[in-house]
Amino acid sequence: MRCIARTGMLMMLLGLAPMAWSELQGEARPEGESGVAQALMRQVATEEPRLQGFYAQRDYRPAWQDADTVAAFTSALHGLESDGLHPQDYRPDELRSRYRAIQEDGASVAAQAQYDLFATRMLFTALTHLQRGKVDPEALETHWEVPVAEPDFSLGAVSRAVDQQRFEALFDEVRPDFVPYERLRSGLARYRHLERLGGWLRLPAREQALRPGDVDDDVALLRERLSAIGELELMAVNTDAFPDAEVEAPDARRYDAGLEAAVKRFQRRHLLEPDGIVGRQTLEALNVPVERRIDQIRLNMERARWLLHGLPDAFVLVDIAGYRLSYFRPDGEVWRSRIVVGRPYRRTPSLRSDITHMTVNPTWTIPPTILRQDVLPAVRRDLGYLWRERIQVLSPSGQPLDPWRVDWDNPGNIVLRQAPGAQNALGQLAIRFPNDHMVYLHDTPAQGLFSREQRAFSSGCIRVENIRELAQLLFEDTRSEHDIEARIDSGETRNVSLANRMPVIIHYWTVNPDDDGEFSFRPDIYERDDALLRELDRPLVL
Repeated sequence: MRCIARTGMLMMLLGLAPMAWSELQGEARPEGESGVAQALMRQVATEEPRLQGFYAQRDYRPAWQDADTVAAFTSALHGLESDGLHPQDYRPDELRSRYRAIQEDGASVAAQAQYDLFATRMLFTALTHLQRGKVDPEALETHWEVPVAEPDFSLGAVSRAVDQQRFEALFDEVRPDFVPYERLRSGLARYRHLERLGGWLRLPAREQALRPGDVDDDVALLRERLSAIGELELMAVNTDAFPDAEVEAPDARRYDAGLEAAVKRFQRRHLLEPDGIVGRQTLEALNVPVERRIDQIRLNMERARWLLHGLPDAFVLVDIAGYRLSYFRPDGEVWRSRIVVGRPYRRTPSLRSDITHMTVNPTWTIPPTILRQDVLPAVRRDLGYLWRERIQVLSPSGQPLDPWRVDWDNPGNIVLRQAPGAQNALGQLAIRFPNDHMVYLHDTPAQGLFSREQRAFSSGCIRVENIRELAQLLFEDTRSEHDIEARIDSGETRNVSLANRMPVIIHYWTVNPDDDGEFSFRPDIYERDDALLRELDRPLVL
């Protein structure tokens, strides 16, 4: 009986009619497995090195010559939907149909070898996409400076997994092994479940915002909308406890304190001002359909596959769209801070580097773009701007120039440099790391900006709240014998090296799973999501 059940299951997985099972089994080929192996040896010579290595370590023994293996593989491919990938990119239907055709037509060993290579190619493509991503970020993003490593999986382990039909386990071994990725997978399943239930309702447009204390039909709709994602339990009354009493049901139309708290949680998770008022921006966020949220989760899983591999034990992670810096310390603690990032037209780049040193009491040499677009127009309006901002005018060789003698309509090749001090644009500290975009972490005199929910105000570099505390932790964790406060109090401008480099990763996430498992959906400030989604959804051409 167990054999019959197993046979029926395989037939369903392969999409076969019951009477076709005997045909699928096929007769043994006269040439045998050795004939297919010889054909594989000839054909694999033109394939990529990984496929050559895969078959060489198997002594060219074919991998896909029985129905059980093909059925297990195609079943596992359909499971890749849980990673936000499209299973059809890896041709499960074609894998089944071509296998049937080979069995039914008594195909030659050359045709069998071709099919074997095709199936292995699909497996390696799926493994690569699952581990490192489907989309090439360098081709997609101009501000990209994060090396994406080559796929890293053992050919021997892959071969054993094929022979043992352990494809689910193999996929689990190569997908990113980090908590944020697993949370994204879980969240994707949750939001797809909401989609199957019909998603959530759309709130009607309003001329007036909804405020705490209001009584309105739209308040009941708001309550239902927030309950769909678990922000709020639907109001209910327990009449069983008092069967003879007249119990007045709560008014779902009243904007009460519980609903206000739920709205504020929703606003915080969407980087909106948590004021409890459902105005235009909050209403727009509420009305984003579940299908769009699913796409956001999927494309951020792709970003995770680009990044979440080979991470060191300690590193600084800059979350651009979340306006947050996290320092994962060697002892396992995580230090976090708010940041200010580049404006949409002066984007902070994605990059991976190593913090090498800090500059205390830095001067600020004004970059060409800021000089041209911001400073020169201000100087032309009022030359006193230079004195108020403590900006020196220098020749390219560093010699001081008289501002009154400069033709500010056509200043030529000059350098403007702001003197150190608390009002310097970099504040009193800059944390440096080599990169092609000349960006760094730094202090700022504009501390008030950190109180904003959305903080894209800089010219590309990253302003860090409480940066002195971060600097001291970096000194301690890299065994650098420095006191940051004493260095700054000296008033001297100097570079201070770390005894050991500290990795830094700057990346862009528009969805973030919080520690409690809830999702934060961030505005796509650099408008990168749509382009990535188009490439992720583009059918794979092989």
